[in-house]
Amino acid sequence: MGYKKIILSSGHHRDNDVVFIRFAKNPELISKVKSIYGTRWSQSNRAWYVNKDDFNLSTVFATFKGHWVDYDALGEGASKEVKKYNTKEITKVPPPTASNKVLIGKYLQWLSHKRYSSNTIKAYIEMIKIFAGHIGDKDLDKVTNLDVMNFVNTKLIAQGYSFTYQNQLVSSLKLFYREVVNSEIEIDKIQRPRLEHKLPNVLSKEEVKQILGSPKNIKHKTMLSLLYACGLRRRELLMLKPTDVSSSRKTLTIRNSKGRKDRLVPLSDKTITMLREYYKLYKPKVWLFEEQVEGAQYSEASISKVLKTALQETGIKRPVTLHWLRHSYATHLLEAGTDLPYIQELLGHKSSRTTEIYTHVSNNSLQKIKSPFDDLDI
Repeated sequence: MGYKKIILSSGHHRDNDVVFIRFAKNPELISKVKSIYGTRWSQSNRAWYVNKDDFNLSTVFATFKGHWVDYDALGEGASKEVKKYNTKEITKVPPPTASNKVLIGKYLQWLSHKRYSSNTIKAYIEMIKIFAGHIGDKDLDKVTNLDVMNFVNTKLIAQGYSFTYQNQLVSSLKLFYREVVNSEIEIDKIQRPRLEHKLPNVLSKEEVKQILGSPKNIKHKTMLSLLYACGLRRRELLMLKPTDVSSSRKTLTIRNSKGRKDRLVPLSDKTITMLREYYKLYKPKVWLFEEQVEGAQYSEASISKVLKTALQETGIKRPVTLHWLRHSYATHLLEAGTDLPYIQELLGHKSSRTTEIYTHVSNNSLQKIKSPFDDLDI
């Protein structure tokens, strides 16, 4: 039958939060989706759906194993669950052979010598281990491009891995074979997946106001506000220390961010006043934002719960994630007339092309376009 695409998305149906399951009409897939607990057909939405409380992503992956499940529209939480599911599934491949372990060890030494970040080293080594397990007794220095293609089709696509993961695998393999191992593989012919052109999710200023105004806890309010006020990534927020705030210079220093880069972002008087009120009340010792235990860094799970609670208070039904606040910051800056090079610097983007994506969602630009429908006398 070949690979089929199953698209998941959040929605609202009959006063309930649901997850829609869409795919091209196919008897076998219809039979499979019916086996999932709680699935029903919505005639109005032309899609199968499951109440959000009954939805389990791992079950969906197990049901549609061998097909491509697109879960991007479900947001951050889904990505974490998929990662857990995929890790569980892919660990079934055998460990690398002794000779391949030696080559992987050399790769680890090379990455460490080149000062790659710990996260990148961990990801690249894990990918090579999985790939080595997949090829079994075959030595890594005897691998061909066909072996790579087979791995992508039978493991990555079949188990629902994302475009990003496949792209990262290609990066890891190219480094491994260019710098560590000479083999029959033709490095330049290892193809990356076709780029996805997705628009960033952006909140209106009114929605941002509702979210930031919702928390009654000052720490929670300050964390969410700083994400938007400075266009921070979640990790950047949690890695901040009190000394990174300079009220005299009105700047915030983001250290060792993505790509091992530091950058400065401006702090407004309003933001500085908010931070001072927070600091006086909580007096953090090590990290700017700490858990209840003194000196314990605030966790990613906790900040995600803060946003979830805020959304419940506001009644906003969109699948908002913390990164939406960063996207909204950039878009609102653009709409206010800030030049793209400045926005690129503030966000810490390496390429201007990454920043240019916000021109496609700027409301100012869209509102200038007149629909030909308006000229029709109907």
